[in-house]
Amino acid sequence: MSRATLEKVSSNKAFGGDLVKYKFKSATLGGLDASFNLFLPENSARTKVPVLFYLAGLTCTEDTGAHKGNFFGPAAKEGIAILCPDTSPRGAGIEGEDDDWDFGTGAGFYVDATNPKYARHYNMRTHIQFEIPQVLEIAGLPIDLTRVSIFGHSMGGHGALCAYLAPKAGQYRSASAFAPIANPVNAPWGRKAFAGYLQGGVEEAKEQYDATELIARHSDPVHILIDYVRINRARNLGTNDNFYKAGQILPENFLNAARAAGYDEMQVHIREQPNYDHSYYFVASFAEDHIQFHAKFLKA
Repeated sequence: MSRATLEKVSSNKAFGGDLVKYKFKSATLGGLDASFNLFLPENSARTKVPVLFYLAGLTCTEDTGAHKGNFFGPAAKEGIAILCPDTSPRGAGIEGEDDDWDFGTGAGFYVDATNPKYARHYNMRTHIQFEIPQVLEIAGLPIDLTRVSIFGHSMGGHGALCAYLAPKAGQYRSASAFAPIANPVNAPWGRKAFAGYLQGGVEEAKEQYDATELIARHSDPVHILIDYVRINRARNLGTNDNFYKAGQILPENFLNAARAAGYDEMQVHIREQPNYDHSYYFVASFAEDHIQFHAKFLKA
């Protein structure tokens, strides 16, 4: 695991706190530079604060959520740090990694690759769950790593839910997602990613990289919030989320599996938000709800 030194790239004042971009040499990502944005609320000058990891979607970077998510105002009110990592390694130089927008650079899918072609660099699960927290601790930043939650959008929603529900994880107090790829073994994006990154393809993915499969086998209490955009013909309400229409999101599969596993509305709360699309206008519209949801568990 990395014992790299953090380098401050930039710093901006925001909502009384500070948004700082850091980079470091990541052992988990094969020695490549890794960057993340960290929002520290004003109270972090006096005490360690809980942290909420935000995972972005396909084609995004560590800057996307920081610039577009509308997270920092609500987080400042709650005294919670927000950490935005990248979505993939950068500059690995692997043949074909830049050929498609939905695979390779900007599309790490939050897995640890087992295909030898990608296994040295594409280890985003370990990078986010273990390496970044270790780097934060070594750097002495005012983060309370006993109080951590996670959320994300689209591919990042998939990553957040899977990290939270992973067997023997217990690392995160809560999870939430905006239009997550909730059943990727049955979605074109997921099947493509798993066929490339994992030696065992979809079958290997079912064990740890599909939230619907994981919730079906889960037995511990959970705290999950999901917002998505669907078609509701009965109320004449539509969806502008073209990825939902294309069968990429599949939130109903996750909901059905959660209810079959015995999780009620209090534990797995899934909300339909009609007429939005898949963009950050949707994310920003409900960002405060998600921050407040996590605050209940991070500040308990």
